[in-house]
Amino acid sequence: MVTMPKAYLDHAATTPVSGEVLRAMEPFFSKRPGNASSLHAYGREAKEALDSARAQVASALFCSPDEIVFTSGGTESDNLAIKGACLANRHKGNHIITSKIEHPAVLATCRFLEKQGFAVTYLPVSKEGFVSPQDVEGAITQKTILVTVMHANNEIGTIQPIAEIGKIANGKGVLFHTDAVQTAGKIKTDVNGLGVGMLSLSAHKLYGPKGVGALFVRKGVRLEPLAHGGEHERSLRAGTENVAGIVGLGCAMALAQKGMENEALREQRLRDRIIETALSEIGDSWLNGSRQSRLPGNANLGFKYIEGEGLVLLLDGKGIAASTGSACSSMRLEPSHVLTAIGLPPEDAHGSLRLTLGKGTTESQVDHLLEVLPGVVRKLRKMSPMRKGLEWKGTEAGHG
Repeated sequence: MVTMPKAYLDHAATTPVSGEVLRAMEPFFSKRPGNASSLHAYGREAKEALDSARAQVASALFCSPDEIVFTSGGTESDNLAIKGACLANRHKGNHIITSKIEHPAVLATCRFLEKQGFAVTYLPVSKEGFVSPQDVEGAITQKTILVTVMHANNEIGTIQPIAEIGKIANGKGVLFHTDAVQTAGKIKTDVNGLGVGMLSLSAHKLYGPKGVGALFVRKGVRLEPLAHGGEHERSLRAGTENVAGIVGLGCAMALAQKGMENEALREQRLRDRIIETALSEIGDSWLNGSRQSRLPGNANLGFKYIEGEGLVLLLDGKGIAASTGSACSSMRLEPSHVLTAIGLPPEDAHGSLRLTLGKGTTESQVDHLLEVLPGVVRKLRKMSPMRKGLEWKGTEAGHG
């Protein structure tokens, strides 16, 4: 049996389901078993639950409930948005614009569409991970039918200038999609202020259940469904709805809006303490991503002369759960595509550590992390063949 670590600092990978969300879901597993498409009382009860959850999600995104399509999560939402929009609008053009640091759910979908005859422009990013709105504008052609840029990066936490990009895309008459899986429920995601035509989110990133998500689809946007077989979700996503999961998503979104600003400030304070202490006490270290425009709970640190996988395993032995990057690609041996895109050489990209905080993160957990992290880094460096020529000063590697 796996026991809960002393410090769970991997909230970007997934979050624990909150007790209130779990209680909201529980009746729909057994006591309220209806199919929302059934006409009897149980079915009507399930339909009412879906309508309520749809309204909760819409309220958090500042849109209409009939603009919310429920899915199985962020990956499906991204696929439906990108494939659906391109297949429905290929008569207008075949060009897609995205960035080099998107989540694999976006990048793999774009590569699939390239095989179907679509052309994709993969925009570079700055050393802090920003997509340039001017680059987006310069890449748009008469054949461009979609721009897809994530709201905030899942690895380095950089928050993109989505509103500015949206203004450019809308001014050119190009549909704009953003993957907001890492931002929904953590920072304000007003679809109108952001200027997006579509937005993806996932319940398990905001203290809801795994296996359920949503896609905002602005009225008038045409999509080709990926699954056929029923008229569920405005005929965009055939299949019996996951009522319990959707209820959980709605509840999680509603809860996230309560005290969001205060929680963001709390996490930001803990995050800044981690960043400042780690960089001051551990030599040959740096911060990946923007120092100012980043997610409140994201600290992505780099350390020379070590392997991030070894760091994660040693921290795990100390009761600290962290990651080297995206949980979706953490088993791959090649360096993070995000870190190489911001200009890190492969050997430095391999030495990354992603620490992501959440509602359950406490001051004492951060104390524990900062107490053990320097020693763990030092231990790995002593074993590393990459540390040849490194001078040691004091209790840690020299700054340089």
